[in-house]
Amino acid sequence: MMQSPLIPPKKERIFILLFILIIIFFIALFIGRYPSKGLMDPRILFSDTLAWKLVFNLRLPRLLTSLLLGVSLAGSGMVFQMIFSNPLVEPGFLGVSQGAAFGAAFAIIFLGSSAWIIQGSAAFFAITGLGFSYYIARRVRFGGWVLRLILSGIAVSALFSAGVGIMKYAADPMSQLPEITFWLLGGLWSITWKELFTILPVTIISMTIVFLMRWRLNVLSLDDETAFSLGISPGKARLIFLFSATAATAAVISVSGIVNWVGLIVPHISRRLYKADTRQSLPGAMLLGGIFTIICDTMARTLFAGEIPLGIFTSLIGAGAFIILLLNRNMRIQK
Repeated sequence: MMQSPLIPPKKERIFILLFILIIIFFIALFIGRYPSKGLMDPRILFSDTLAWKLVFNLRLPRLLTSLLLGVSLAGSGMVFQMIFSNPLVEPGFLGVSQGAAFGAAFAIIFLGSSAWIIQGSAAFFAITGLGFSYYIARRVRFGGWVLRLILSGIAVSALFSAGVGIMKYAADPMSQLPEITFWLLGGLWSITWKELFTILPVTIISMTIVFLMRWRLNVLSLDDETAFSLGISPGKARLIFLFSATAATAAVISVSGIVNWVGLIVPHISRRLYKADTRQSLPGAMLLGGIFTIICDTMARTLFAGEIPLGIFTSLIGAGAFIILLLNRNMRIQK
């Protein structure tokens, strides 16, 4: 089928998305409230100490964290959907998100409200969720590997979700419960350079591994016999992908709270642009995820006098986009 001359080739679309991401990033950097005058004039940064501190100590680390959040969730979502050959799974599918939520709630109630303790507890239980799901799947004696892992993930997520409910019931309604609720809604209002640097190594290393191995996802979406005949060890490759995607997801969730729909809807949009070939669709999903979260976070902090939790905007826009895709008669998993 001949491609329309008005539609750029797939590789050029990647550079177009990268250019759009850079433009949106710098626009978002200077959008927001500032006393007496706007920040759209860069000269203000060199003449106003307050403006300099606002941009480089508050907005810049927050935007970089938002970028890492979108890249990690969207890239991990693509990994999960390709490995499980299921377009309805996302990074928290194997108990990761609910495990992180339980860890954060546990830390808030029993370990104190220190940001480091909450982040560490959330990351620990997120990884525990994956390990528990993997362990149960290995012990189940019926069905294929993918089915066992899916069922295990559902069970572990339900357990952690029940645990979160118990924590909310036991929390102090005047202090601890509001903090748990706001964490579960997701947000980046407390991000500084310190929080950014705590997640930077894990996310960069994990997403680099996923990016460099992205061509293997095409093979892993086939049956194990075919993948093995093409020179790939399916079990080892899946384990590397799952661990890398989960590590990145756990890292960003530990500082942002629960941010839904990014890992579910963005891979769908990327596949509509690049088809199912992950050599292009995975980088496309990462860039689109960064664009999506930066836009949502900018809206969350600028539309109203008080900041709206980021998870509300990602759910609202993501669910709306998903409904549009569902109502599209031509919607299908692109091949």
